[in-house]
Amino acid sequence: METLHESCLLRPMNFPPANLSPFHSDVLQQTQLGQLCGREQLFRDRYEILRMLGRGGFGVTFLARDAYLPSQPLCVIKQLCPRVTDALTLQTARKRFECEAKTLSLLGSHSQIPMLLDYFVMEGEFYLVQEYVRGSTLARLVRRYGAFTESAVKGFLREMLQLLQYIHQNQVIHRDIKPQNIIRCQDDGRLVLIDFGAVKEPMAQLNDTVGRTLTTNFVGTIGFAPPEQFSLRAVYASDIYALGVTCLYLLTGKAPLDLNSDRTTGEIYWRDAVKVSDAFAQILDKMIKISVPDRYQSAGSILRALNREFPQDNLAYCLTVQPPANNQAKHKQGSDAQKSPSPVSKTAIAIRDWKNRLKDQQRSGSPRMKGTLSPSGSSQE
Repeated sequence: METLHESCLLRPMNFPPANLSPFHSDVLQQTQLGQLCGREQLFRDRYEILRMLGRGGFGVTFLARDAYLPSQPLCVIKQLCPRVTDALTLQTARKRFECEAKTLSLLGSHSQIPMLLDYFVMEGEFYLVQEYVRGSTLARLVRRYGAFTESAVKGFLREMLQLLQYIHQNQVIHRDIKPQNIIRCQDDGRLVLIDFGAVKEPMAQLNDTVGRTLTTNFVGTIGFAPPEQFSLRAVYASDIYALGVTCLYLLTGKAPLDLNSDRTTGEIYWRDAVKVSDAFAQILDKMIKISVPDRYQSAGSILRALNREFPQDNLAYCLTVQPPANNQAKHKQGSDAQKSPSPVSKTAIAIRDWKNRLKDQQRSGSPRMKGTLSPSGSSQE
């Protein structure tokens, strides 16, 4: 799913049927949200459906406006479509869906995860209403500006690993990490992870319409999902694999299926596609190991490897990337906010304080030596 430019968001989708592709036409005709798209009639007497944002194996996503609230904010409505009609099976799926939605609601208190505003089941269809995040997906940014540098990817990886720690500490596996599901927020530049696969899992495990066979649908994306996920046996390390492949995409601009791989083992051969430092290449190689035991088992272990191999990058990251205001107080559960700062973080904080004091001296007109040495030892005019 990708975000749209603001000028496009506010225009209703009043296309004549002749101008619609079969893809859009089927969605608009076969779903309740599609039938309301671009019309004045509100969904559940509250939501004005503006346009379709995306469609996947488990449902369809629409952009909407919450007409109930005074500011009428934009929001995203996901309609998950189970392929069953059996009442008992639907009841089981409903319980699983509500359980996973509650978990997603707790995760949504994090600034890098869209807030879950509502969830409900209506006429056998499952719905999620989430906060709309204004920005561009990493897939769109790569198409528009080209591949990322090694330094940029390492910064991306550090930010995502801290988020992944929070998610895994809350016993959740995302299951569908990929560039299309990571948004660079337009307002403040933070990375936001969307489209959690955990809430789709009940759809993947439903019986068919007569309850005889189990569906073969898996939650994830071919190329980004590791082998164990195809067997519906995702583990925390499955997210690490997907994050590693996402890094390869950012470095090379190539989808994983466009990279060479070993036909026997499935290992991806990517080093010929881009040149990076050997230490970083080894970290990426371990993230995308086909065998789960050979892979990193936690986000924290990768962060430690990055800090060990690139301590100067960690210092630069601490200096330039700060957590959102009140984020630590807001997300105490399952986060590292309660821990004491690392030595590198303490150094970064001291340097920021030193710079702020210099700025205060300049503003107050206090005398200051020209050519004062910076913390790195270089001369600043």
